[in-house]
Amino acid sequence: MPYLKRDIDDLLVSWKNRDHRWPLLIRGARQVGKSYTITEFGEKEFENQVKINFEQHPKYKACFDTLDPKQIIENISMLYKTDMKPGKTLLFLDEIQDCPNAITALRYFYEQMPELHVIGAGSLLEFALSEEDFKMPVGRVQYLYMKPLSFGEFLHALGENKLLEMMENLTWEKTPNPVIHQHLLSLVKKYSIVGGLPMVVVEYVSSGNLGQCHEIQTIIIQTYRDDFGKYASKVKHRYLRKIFYAVPKMVGRKFKYSQVDDSIQSRELKEALEFLEKAGVVYRVKQTSGEGLPLESNANERHFKTIFLDIGLMQHLCGLTSETLMEEDFIQVNAGAVAEQFVGQELMAYHDPLKEPSLYYWAREARSSNAEVDYLTPYRKYALPVEVKAGKTGTLRSMHLFLEKYPAPLGIRISRIPLNNTLPIISVPFYAIKKIPQLINDLS
Repeated sequence: MPYLKRDIDDLLVSWKNRDHRWPLLIRGARQVGKSYTITEFGEKEFENQVKINFEQHPKYKACFDTLDPKQIIENISMLYKTDMKPGKTLLFLDEIQDCPNAITALRYFYEQMPELHVIGAGSLLEFALSEEDFKMPVGRVQYLYMKPLSFGEFLHALGENKLLEMMENLTWEKTPNPVIHQHLLSLVKKYSIVGGLPMVVVEYVSSGNLGQCHEIQTIIIQTYRDDFGKYASKVKHRYLRKIFYAVPKMVGRKFKYSQVDDSIQSRELKEALEFLEKAGVVYRVKQTSGEGLPLESNANERHFKTIFLDIGLMQHLCGLTSETLMEEDFIQVNAGAVAEQFVGQELMAYHDPLKEPSLYYWAREARSSNAEVDYLTPYRKYALPVEVKAGKTGTLRSMHLFLEKYPAPLGIRISRIPLNNTLPIISVPFYAIKKIPQLINDLS
């Protein structure tokens, strides 16, 4: 499988070269490329790497019956039949949630053997970290969050280097001409069908066959369903399945448990939703005020929307075929839900990978005067409103209400419209979401 360059590659190299570093814990859903990326990093940057997958090779768990790093390394070296040299070897502990002692041991690697490069990863890591009796090595571990490929990473996988260079140099004065603008929108459409999961992207790059991509998406969906068995002691499969299949169809709407299944008590579905969140398959978009930062400080836990992990899987689970999606204006499919999923996924992709990703929106519920802004994004000391417009037209009443009520200096419309600004509203095309902070800086 050819390697897909990821934005976090440079972060990993920077981590490796630091004089003072913490062990890394890579967090993210199954199939986003954690093992794939770290393994490639180990091969490129180290003399050798020792990769232990606790799910596939449980015998290595016994190496962590002690928390003494020297003894751990000695035991692993014997079983693995290789020497481990601090500074020259990468120790990669995959599916680390299956060995909680290995997570605890990261503290002692930090304190007693900081020269050894250690990375842990796991698709269901959040479950181990949330156990009541688990003692997390606080302040001794650095987290790195991985998500599906962004649109920019997708372009890199396609070999669109000239487009990437043009996008890197995008300014208010240097914008794509109409031909390139339409070409970029067509690539956004393809990304929305393929999605950002590495296995599917590699298939598309190698074959260009959307039907085969659809088949791989089916397999990936089954792997997520197979994981339900790992939650069975706490949540019934039925409730997990209900939420798993409901969320893709509810993107863009306020989440109501009664719309999932009004015959099931909300507390049962609430627990299932929380477990799928921990697995990284579903993300909440929390309602908050626009009074300032941090956005979390005014978040309303009871009111939220949801987005799915990956736009390709979202469309697959909605029953949309690649033929239908290629023929139709994808942005308007599902009443704009696909566009809102795309924007939410892009905002998450460009979120600081060292911090847990989060999304927010604003809503005002008043008699005969409801208003909602699709997303809020932090910029300096402000919460900026972001509206997603599926069509070329559409009012921005909610955004104007927000700008009148709160001190945000501008609002952001994301749509098919070419880049332009008519302050206090700037229009950013779907393909340029990554550039929003720089574009706003240029206005300043």
